[in-house]
Amino acid sequence: MNFAKTAQRIAKVLKAGIPKTWDGKQSILDMRDNGCRNWRQMEWIGFFFQFLCEQKLTKIMEVPGPKYGNVRFDAFCEIPWDFKAHAINTSSHDIIVNDSEAIAGAIKQYGEVGVILALGKVDYNDEERTFQKWHQSLKGKKSKYELDRIKRGAWSRLRKVTFDLQQISFIRITDETLIKSGSFQSDFRNADGTPRRAKLLIDLEQLDEETVTFVEF
Repeated sequence: MNFAKTAQRIAKVLKAGIPKTWDGKQSILDMRDNGCRNWRQMEWIGFFFQFLCEQKLTKIMEVPGPKYGNVRFDAFCEIPWDFKAHAINTSSHDIIVNDSEAIAGAIKQYGEVGVILALGKVDYNDEERTFQKWHQSLKGKKSKYELDRIKRGAWSRLRKVTFDLQQISFIRITDETLIKSGSFQSDFRNADGTPRRAKLLIDLEQLDEETVTFVEF
């Protein structure tokens, strides 16, 4: 497989088909009204990008992608792909990708997997948390995640209210990438005490050769 050529083909479709500015309220309503089950999620940006990709890329990719154990990739086009979104005006450059074992299994079968990463600038909720209150009212009740947070007395994070898309990068993940990357939630446990499966954690600042192509907006 020629990763760069496949990425360029995908990029051409996305460049022509998805908006540059994403309004949080409208994005959540679009997901809800089109049957996307993730419209209730707090981190709506990543789910909205997945929603857009699933709408625009079905002619050139299989959506969803292959499954490894209980973990499914977002799409398949010569190799398995995942869709991710990340804010560039934050201090963190880490991206949580997918289940580490599933990625290793896919690499063993196909030699590599790909990540399609939307990068943009975000605006956050005001001090009155207007957007958060609107989203909560739309959902009708507090989620289990929110109830657990309140029970723990944890701080409620400010919600992202807009996303201004700057570029889409295509990241090639191989065994070499796994070696120099970390893991996320490997020491975490579920509510029943069972350990959570580790997810691949990649630092965007360490990715040079892996980022083959990108498209600017």
